Amino acid sequence: MYADAETIRRILTSTGDTWAVVGLSNNQSRAAYGVADVLQRYGKRIVPVHPKAETVHGEQGYATLADIPFDVDVVDVFVNSNLAGAVADEAAAIGAKAVWFQLGVIDEDAYERTRASGLDMVMDRCPAIEIPRLG
Repeated sequence: MYADAETIRRILTSTGDTWAVVGLSNNQSRAAYGVADVLQRYGKRIVPVHPKAETVHGEQGYATLADIPFDVDVVDVFVNSNLAGAVADEAAAIGAKAVWFQLGVIDEDAYERTRASGLDMVMDRCPAIEIPRLG
């Protein structure tokens, strides 16, 4: 329902290669760390977004999406569902083309708002699982 195959394929192959990963820090035990590594291996530029603004996987981090001084194509969201809607709204505000809510991140109202604003969106899926399936 919230992740049709065509939207997944479009985001992963043609939406663009700059992915802001919200919730990404140097904590290697967190899912965001491993997923960002997979995205890099598939040619995506990852941009860590975390209050600590740490450099992760060799990429400069930023405290918020609004702090990123260049265009972002996809916003990949690794925050609790109760915070995710605000991140989706920020993604639209900075001109991102797509929003991706990770496994377990669900906010149906945010999904509807984001789609209504013209952005592609996937919810409750993981790009590190989906991208190898593309062949």
